[in-house]
Amino acid sequence: MARPWNFSAGPSAMPESVLRQAAAEMLDWRGSGMSVMEMSHRGKQFVEICSQAEADLRELLEVPEHYAVLFMQGGATAENAIIPLNLLGRAAQPKADFVISGIWAKKSLEECRRYGDAQVAATNAVETVIDGRTQGPSTWLPETSSWRVRPDAAYLHVCSNETIGGVETMAWPDMADLGAPDVPLVVDASSHFLSRPMPVAKTGMIFAGAQKNAGPAGLTVVIVRRDLIGHALAICPSAFDYANVAREKSMYNTPPTFAIYIAGLVFKWLKEQGGLAAIEQQNIAKATMLYNYFDQSRFYSVPVHPSVRSRMNVPFFLPDTALESAFLAGAEARGLMQLKGHKSVGGMRASIYNAMPLEGVVALIDYLKDFERSHG
Repeated sequence: MARPWNFSAGPSAMPESVLRQAAAEMLDWRGSGMSVMEMSHRGKQFVEICSQAEADLRELLEVPEHYAVLFMQGGATAENAIIPLNLLGRAAQPKADFVISGIWAKKSLEECRRYGDAQVAATNAVETVIDGRTQGPSTWLPETSSWRVRPDAAYLHVCSNETIGGVETMAWPDMADLGAPDVPLVVDASSHFLSRPMPVAKTGMIFAGAQKNAGPAGLTVVIVRRDLIGHALAICPSAFDYANVAREKSMYNTPPTFAIYIAGLVFKWLKEQGGLAAIEQQNIAKATMLYNYFDQSRFYSVPVHPSVRSRMNVPFFLPDTALESAFLAGAEARGLMQLKGHKSVGGMRASIYNAMPLEGVVALIDYLKDFERSHG
């Protein structure tokens, strides 16, 4: 059966070879007589799977030894609460700062305010003019020189790729340059995790829901500097305390075993592609091709400023919302799935994660051209 081109923002398309390997091993993982779903998380087979997944992830991202790699549950949304519960205790007063780059950064800020003093260090939630071009809210990013970080904050939170708005932060700052050398940078990298090399050593912590580029929904990857562990607030549930999870090597409670197994296969697949530097070049090629088409079109529009356009999530709009139903129906008839934009912003969105090959982007552009010719 021919598989459609899946442009879903998440859960998203996965490498076909990974799915085929998982299918082949479904009933019997390497002669164990068990499916991974049936294994004890403390048995030698699964411990081997989990340890290998961590080792491969460390290799891909060049994670230093003084960072712990944790496999957790709850997705990035749960981490919005788990992070302040773990890190606010570092400061004399529980406070943290946030760069507002879109909807997910706002959600992180609001969650933190349940546990301490959360303030905005910078925001793009207003209209601005860049290079003579008017940019609406959440379609641009404030220059790091404008960020105002309190030097006694427990951490600075940045969402480095806004899945809904399609805004990506390419350069992560050195905190010393912001006048806050003792404030760790916490990065929500969920929707571009493993799409390119990432400077782990610049951060105090990176976290990501796996369901974009790293595996299936249900797994959250946390990479946290070890000196930041052990400061949890008293109200932090024990299963979410990084100290407990790190000490037990992600086995404090039953982890999402099958999701970790699949993520491990994805890490192997990424290594086979040549690693993150190689996959980045593929992602650049796909995004460049798609944005170049939109930029020459007088029919479609992309709201995000060219300097901060996401390589992973490409929002775009038709000239008339009345055309949207026909556009989506025609796309599905061509095997182009999940192109409807998020309900909070409308329009369309093509998510072109690692597993989307260049051929899928070519197929999308061919359809965009045909639809423009027939409706433009």
